[in-house]
Amino acid sequence: MKKIEINPMTRLEGHGKIAIFLDDNGNVDEAFFQVVEFRGFEKFLVGLPIEEVPRTVSTICGVCRGVHFTAAMKASDGVYGVQPTSTARKLRELFFNAHYVEDHAVILYALGFPDFVVGPGAPAAQRNVIGLINAVGADLGREVLKKRSYAVKIFEMLGGKPNHPVAAIPGGWSKTLNEVEREQIEAWSHELIDLSKLTLKIFSDVVLSNPGYMELVTGDMYRVSVNYMGTTDQNGNVALYDGVQKVVDVNGNEIASFTGMGYIDHIAERVLPWTYLKMPYQKKIGWKGIVDGEGTSLYSVGPLARMNVSKGMSTPLANEEYQKFFATFGGRPVHNIMGYHWARAIELLHCAERCLELAQDPEITGDDARAPLGPVTGEGVGIIEAPRGTLIHHYNTDDKGIVTDANIVVATTHNKGPINLAVRKAAKHFIKNGNVDEAILNHVEMAYRPYDLCLGCATHAIRPGSSPVEVKVYNQSKELLQTLRNF
Repeated sequence: MKKIEINPMTRLEGHGKIAIFLDDNGNVDEAFFQVVEFRGFEKFLVGLPIEEVPRTVSTICGVCRGVHFTAAMKASDGVYGVQPTSTARKLRELFFNAHYVEDHAVILYALGFPDFVVGPGAPAAQRNVIGLINAVGADLGREVLKKRSYAVKIFEMLGGKPNHPVAAIPGGWSKTLNEVEREQIEAWSHELIDLSKLTLKIFSDVVLSNPGYMELVTGDMYRVSVNYMGTTDQNGNVALYDGVQKVVDVNGNEIASFTGMGYIDHIAERVLPWTYLKMPYQKKIGWKGIVDGEGTSLYSVGPLARMNVSKGMSTPLANEEYQKFFATFGGRPVHNIMGYHWARAIELLHCAERCLELAQDPEITGDDARAPLGPVTGEGVGIIEAPRGTLIHHYNTDDKGIVTDANIVVATTHNKGPINLAVRKAAKHFIKNGNVDEAILNHVEMAYRPYDLCLGCATHAIRPGSSPVEVKVYNQSKELLQTLRNF
């Protein structure tokens, strides 16, 4: 049996590889998405005061810094039994939506669009953000970078730093806004809406108007039929900062909903011996293996999943695009994973609109940004919708608020099973009779890029007995004496 490796995988955050096994006829027998790096955040958070955790977990990743910060901050509210004031909640949400804009923009332009704008069969040296700028022109590239920078400015103004924010406090937010700052954010928010409209126009002109690309968007080679999980508000619309976590099956029927610590009843994590990334599944369905279709216990999170579990978007322009999205695919749920790119662009517009709404809210300049703390409860769960999907931070503390245990379930972990399915399906479609070249392998890589992988924060667990470890003992003659493993 012949083995092909895509190593390293390109245009993602972190390090991973794809192993493809061919049968005697040169066709794909099996394919695996493997994560080969390892970090230990859940372990070294133990012993920290809970109020220090948001600032610490923001360093898990330079890209996902704001989302880990926000989820840990919400968990700290629970540990101190406090709800943030209305002003604090709106400041947090404004910060979070600005973070979304800068994150979604970089993922679309640097990681997703090069496959379409430059072309999936273009030389690898051109399929990147530089190749994209060469294709669309320096002026347009400069305009995108300039407008995206306004989201970073809002992030820095509210969070205290452009990279790793510091403003979180249990029950509140340490940075209030004055009127001059509010007006500045309002002006920047208009620029972010322009950036979002431009992004959707590029996607429409390049992808939706190209029959060849639409075959990739709507075809079976990139179709993965699984369950979906996302957060909705009281009206059933997509919610990012707060709401109810909802799960639908492959036909769109709701099969579960929960909040906070309820996640324990619905999500189980399985350790596999060939990857450092755990594979979550729906606990009440039970582990069914890496399979899609009806009855699967695997589920996806992220922009496409949020669209599939919701009834619409809460902002007007994004909701128009939401309706157009499902009209194009002809129904719901949408299982075509290239739809992730489009859904991400729609969310970009939604978050820009939400920034403007919050900047125009009179309460945003209030000075009551901190609620009194309650007694330490000893446990807190923070759940948000990160740009990549549902993010869960769960902490236990002692009676002084010192962390005694931590569990972090990130979006790429939720998506581990569907990503593996997507890679396997694309490999089986594009690799035939042993014919493999660079363009074909890039079509396989295109199967994971819609999920916006962040392996830096997804491989964080170190729990005795749960991380697969194999130790081989040799004598002085290099003869294998014993193999020890915990899986």
